[in-house]
Amino acid sequence: MVRTGSASVAAGPTLAVVAREAGVSVPTASKVVNGREDVAPETRRRVTEALDRLGYVRRPRFDAAKTSGLVDLVVHSLETSWSGAVLHGVEAAAHDAGLELVVSAGPTRNRAGRPDRGWMDKLTARGSSGVLFNLAELTSSQYGWLDQHRIPYVLIDPVLEPPPGVVSVGAANWQGGVTATEHLLALGHERIAVVAGHQRKMCGSARVAGYRSALAAAGTRQRPEYVQYAGFDESAALRRTLELLDLPEPPTAVFVCSDHMALGVYEALAERGLRVPDDISVVGFDDLPEARWTTPALTTVRQPLSEMAATALRLLVRMMEGDRPESTRTELSTRLVERASTAPPRD
Repeated sequence: MVRTGSASVAAGPTLAVVAREAGVSVPTASKVVNGREDVAPETRRRVTEALDRLGYVRRPRFDAAKTSGLVDLVVHSLETSWSGAVLHGVEAAAHDAGLELVVSAGPTRNRAGRPDRGWMDKLTARGSSGVLFNLAELTSSQYGWLDQHRIPYVLIDPVLEPPPGVVSVGAANWQGGVTATEHLLALGHERIAVVAGHQRKMCGSARVAGYRSALAAAGTRQRPEYVQYAGFDESAALRRTLELLDLPEPPTAVFVCSDHMALGVYEALAERGLRVPDDISVVGFDDLPEARWTTPALTTVRQPLSEMAATALRLLVRMMEGDRPESTRTELSTRLVERASTAPPRD
């Protein structure tokens, strides 16, 4: 058996118990479990809530030792160039491996923060042989569901620290934060701020930790007011940058923890009549296409998104074949891409 997550979950209630709890017949509950469409929305809601409340675990619909040739990619959204790069990497690697790919776009939690069963129902109905999750926030019950069903899975750039034993692929975020900050220090900047993502999320905290480490290694003063969190949101990054510019001693350089947020930083600087890099230097993170389209072009830390996705697919294939990766965490290197948004500080 392929073990990919937390400890095995004890057998849950029968489908008959779930049907009784939801006030429906067993065949109706079975339709919901198997992703059938011919169920009224209100009935589906009652059954789904009963499934979650009782911790019902579906029986496997496929033999993990006999792959179906079908894998799923569950992404948070398909509307960004980030997800496009991930999809490109997974699709190419799946083609090389002779696998079919199904993409599901949507969060793994609903608006109330509860587990979203949509991808679970579809996965069961299709009999997919493995799953890749990109930027997903899985709950303990979802990890348990995958484990109980013996479905191999790999996380691409997990948002939160996964449970022990879960296989994941990401970038060297801490080193990327170090590299970005060292670049600005080498140019002569001492007043370096950071516009970060989420304080509790893996990549955001790692990049800020790298920033702090580089300042400490250089003996440069660390200023708490120079650390701002914008949740990877462009509008929030604009507001945090304006707050930085209103400080008695505003920064001469800003390390922005995503290229998307850097667009908001650029807008804030333009609003104050400041020029990049003449008045303030900016370094981003990701090396998305937007980094080349800005004026001036953005110096940024490249993380290899397509390569990360392809690596995750190859690891998944090994797990589908019954092999176990030597390490549960794979990190790919980041590197600085110098463009026109950084320069020495003005005298």
